[in-house]
Amino acid sequence: MSTTEATAAATQESDRDVAIPARRPRGRVVPRLGLDRFSGLYVLGALVLAYGIWLPDTFLTSETARSVADGQAIAAIVALALVVPLAAGAFDLSVAATLGFSVCLVAWLQGHHVNPVLSVLAALAVGIVIGAVNSFVVVVLRVNSFIGTLGMSSLLAAASYWITGGQTLIKGFSPDLLRAGRAQPAHIPVTVLYLVGTALVLWFVLEHTPLGRYFYAVGANPRAARLAGLRVDRLVARSLILAGFLSALGGAILAAKLGLGSPDVGPPYLLPAFSAAFLGATQIRSGRVNVLGTLVAVYLLGVGVKGLQLAGAPSYVSDLFNGAALIVAVALAARTSRASRT
Repeated sequence: MSTTEATAAATQESDRDVAIPARRPRGRVVPRLGLDRFSGLYVLGALVLAYGIWLPDTFLTSETARSVADGQAIAAIVALALVVPLAAGAFDLSVAATLGFSVCLVAWLQGHHVNPVLSVLAALAVGIVIGAVNSFVVVVLRVNSFIGTLGMSSLLAAASYWITGGQTLIKGFSPDLLRAGRAQPAHIPVTVLYLVGTALVLWFVLEHTPLGRYFYAVGANPRAARLAGLRVDRLVARSLILAGFLSALGGAILAAKLGLGSPDVGPPYLLPAFSAAFLGATQIRSGRVNVLGTLVAVYLLGVGVKGLQLAGAPSYVSDLFNGAALIVAVALAARTSRASRT
């Protein structure tokens, strides 16, 4: 059986077993308005309208728009890193810790006057190594991906404290590196441009290359994919390595933006990443994690939190909002899955 035939067979069987098509509506309004696939965009528009009426002087400003776009760019990159292993049916709870260690590593190297380009390349290489170790634990040692990557997250947290001595590293940052993280060409935060570039490449890989189709086939039905001739273990390993690389990329960008390294930087990104990835699975390509849906979810959550903060909500509103969103997203995904079987 050729690779093309194997992929087609895996896709057909996985579609029969676990594909999640849109539920047949009772009327024609839902499909006509796209509520089953684009509800996040409608909610995002409703939030902008509501906050604009409630807080016209503070919310409807270009400064707020730039703040939301810039503030959510790194979170979006981490969420996209998480999308890859989720597409292949694996969890990676180390994405935020990988980002945090990458930030600390870049800061430590800058403090030792290492060339900024080499500092970034070193962080990316370490991200690949972290992904490779995760792959070994999950694929070779057969440790559940949830447990294995959770353990890696703890190891990376310890490594971040070790490399920084538990302190915030701020000395020695190259002006060129800081400009690369803080520039605003045409008044657009450069972090947003990094996000757009990353998202476009990942979208193309997942939606328009055999590798992306293999990831989805393995995630949908690994047994069918294996019977069709796909190398399931190798694909899961590649997804974890790619997640490590993307997380480290986000960390390098964040280090250039902040101009510091701290062991406390990474962990806060984990919950928003999972919330966005699962909520994104209910959008655009409903029933599976995808790049465009994840971006919609990231900025939906970002706008929701920003509006509440501008209204004077307490600092814990971000965790409250993201936690509630994660519960709702998983519930919606489960409901969609059940509906597809009826």
